[in-house]
Amino acid sequence: MSTSTTASVSTHILDTSVGRPAAGVAVALAARSGRDADWQTLGGSATDADGRCKDLPALPQGTTHVRLDFEVEPYFSTRQADAQQDAPANRDSGAFFPEVAITFAVEPGEHYHVPLLLNPFGYSVYRGS
Repeated sequence: MSTSTTASVSTHILDTSVGRPAAGVAVALAARSGRDADWQTLGGSATDADGRCKDLPALPQGTTHVRLDFEVEPYFSTRQADAQQDAPANRDSGAFFPEVAITFAVEPGEHYHVPLLLNPFGYSVYRGS
């Protein structure tokens, strides 16, 4: 939860190729306190049956940038979707993008919900509410 001196982050993933949440995707959270600072890995979680990560670590005070790393290749490698059966061969992988890294700036006291809309050949992301 955010406080007046920290920000907070949540995320969820929707697999747009099947119109369902993407369960079991590993998500890592990292933060830094300035554009030139080193990234600090804070930990991670995995999406639940609703595609949500409800237990991401809290951000440390002074965080200015956050990175969410989504490991999507294992998800697509194990998923058998009708939408993917007619797709072209994908270089021995279940997804064209084996991982997705989203980096964004944060302000103290704000909550950032960052949904990932995902399919085997593309993705989009936005600041949700």
